[in-house]
Amino acid sequence: MSSFNPMSLDYVYYPVSGIMWVWHKVFSFVPGLGPDSGITWALSVIFLVLTLRAILYKPFVRQIRTTRQMQEFQPQMQALRKKYGKDRQKLALEMQKLQKEHGFNPLLGCLPALLQVPVFIGLFHVLRSFNRMSGGTAQMFGSPDMNAYETRHTANYFFSATDVQSFLDARLFGVPLSSYVQEPVAQFQAFMPVSPPDANGVIAYIEPNFEKWWIIALSVPLMIVAALATHFNSRASIARQPVASLDNPQTAIMNRLMLWVFPIGVLVGGFFLPVAILIYWVTQNIWTYCQQHIVFGKLDKEDEEKKRLAQEKRAENAPKPGAKPKKGGAATSLTKAAETVADDAEGTAAEAADAAPSKPTPGAKPKPQHPSANARQQQRNQQQRNRNKKRKR
Repeated sequence: MSSFNPMSLDYVYYPVSGIMWVWHKVFSFVPGLGPDSGITWALSVIFLVLTLRAILYKPFVRQIRTTRQMQEFQPQMQALRKKYGKDRQKLALEMQKLQKEHGFNPLLGCLPALLQVPVFIGLFHVLRSFNRMSGGTAQMFGSPDMNAYETRHTANYFFSATDVQSFLDARLFGVPLSSYVQEPVAQFQAFMPVSPPDANGVIAYIEPNFEKWWIIALSVPLMIVAALATHFNSRASIARQPVASLDNPQTAIMNRLMLWVFPIGVLVGGFFLPVAILIYWVTQNIWTYCQQHIVFGKLDKEDEEKKRLAQEKRAENAPKPGAKPKKGGAATSLTKAAETVADDAEGTAAEAADAAPSKPTPGAKPKPQHPSANARQQQRNQQQRNRNKKRKR
């Protein structure tokens, strides 16, 4: 194991190399493989990807939920942009307030993608550091320039010098895993056993047991698969975007970049990437495609279940066809109360009109009571009884 430098990116390099080292040891015990097998080393890279993506699974699900949550209050955000479009400070404050009300954290939507960047950088550096010969790109990340003998006898983070030699000697379809299409032929010395330098500094080494075109024959198909996987992942992601967002010019530009520029970048950049990195890229995209299919399917079922429960609840509360409104309902109570008050008012007015005798003029004799007064009184009593019955109903 090499020494830890706290002032560098060793905080990334050591965890990445540690996970890969563990899986290499695990597959070394599989019958028919062994520690020097190219399949063993390829599987260690693949399972490094699977391990890291499994760790990032929950953040990925939170990212999808956050994205869907943002789509729900997108109309409110558009209204704020129209209202405060000229006042950026006020717009930012209102956006923060809206996000806080909905419990929305935009950082969660970017977290999985952000975490994958240092992982890719770490893996790229670790794999290129297996071969630190002059002319390589390992020096870009602070690795010293070495000859073939030194690079084969120098530890690489969690990997000992013996592990380094095992990786350099391993072949996948006859091709070293850390080789790449644009690699200088002089660096091929590191992939074969060498003797220590003599007194004149000359190193005796064996001629490489592979050809340049072998690297091309293996790398190009991996590059094509990686580019196609990147394209179809982007297409699946765009297909799930809301229709309204597709009219946004910025979204349209980003979608075109995802669909075409990024896959082309994989094809062009693949000539400078080791075979192991291309394996990582293919595995990464296959995992992403499967994970999106599973997670989106699960969330779609959850949304359908929520809609079903909401419809059932509305159906339970709705009155059945032909059924009378429930007694005690708000509308019925108000109607009865209005009718009662009106009836009472009419009855009281009638009683007052009938009961109040007209004042006699000064000096005049009181008029005798009409014979039908008793009949009218009985009629009023009957009306009162009818009103009482109506109230009880």
